Amino acid sequence: MLLAEDDRAIRHALERALTLEGYRVTAVADGVEALAQAHRTPPDVLVLDVMMPGIDGLQVCRVLRAEGDRTPILMLTALVETADRIAGLDAGADDYVVKPFDVEEVFARLRALLRRTGIGEQRPVRGAASADVRASHVAKEPTVPERQLAAAGLRMDLQARRVWRGARELELTRTEFELLELLVRNAGIVLDHSTIYDRIWGYDFGPGSKNLAVYVGYLRRKLDEPGASQLIHTVRGVGYVLRED
Repeated sequence: MLLAEDDRAIRHALERALTLEGYRVTAVADGVEALAQAHRTPPDVLVLDVMMPGIDGLQVCRVLRAEGDRTPILMLTALVETADRIAGLDAGADDYVVKPFDVEEVFARLRALLRRTGIGEQRPVRGAASADVRASHVAKEPTVPERQLAAAGLRMDLQARRVWRGARELELTRTEFELLELLVRNAGIVLDHSTIYDRIWGYDFGPGSKNLAVYVGYLRRKLDEPGASQLIHTVRGVGYVLRED
C-alpha cells in the first residue's frame, strides 16, 4: 500500500494503524514522492490526501489514470462539497473518506476496494488498530459483514448478488446490480453521468445516450414502494445520488 499525506501527525498515525491492521505501508509526504514511489514499486492500493503541496492528490490520480494505471485509489479530503467529490471521481479516484475520519471507516473502504480487484482475499486476519486518527465526534456505524453493503434501508450481499429493501428481496439483472452497488457505495454523493458510464460500462456513451436513464428507471421501479421514500434522485444536469429523504 502507498500512503501519501502531507500532515505528519495524520501520516504517522494512519501508517501505524494500517500496519497493525496487517498492511505493508509505504508512507510519503507529497504528490511528487507518491508518483515516484508508484512508478518504482506499483502498490496494490493507494491512499492519497487531496490537499498536498506541489502535486496534489487529484493530479496524482490524473497522471496515473492517464498512464493506464487502474490501481484502486482512496482519497482523504477535508473538502465536503459535492463538487469537490465529483472532481475527485472525475480525476480517477475510486472512493472518498472525509476528514476528520474514523480509522475503521478507512479500513472498511479499503477492504471494499481490494475486494473489487480480488486482492482482499489475500489480506491477513485483522489485528488491533490505533485510535489516534479517530474523530471523537463521528458516530460509528454498526458493523456490516465484509460481504455486505448497507445504505438507505438497502442491504446487498455481494457474493450471493442478492439485494433487499427492508425485508423485501429484489430481483435485479447483472447491470442493475452493479449500478445499484455503485450508488450504495457512494450513498449521499452525487455521481455524474460520465463517472457512472465509465464505472459500469467502461466508456461514455455520450450526452445523447438514454442508456443510463433507462437503467435508473428499471431500478426505481424495483426499489420504490408505495408510501416509502424514493431512493435514487436525479440531480438535473449532473447525475444521480442514492439517499433516503
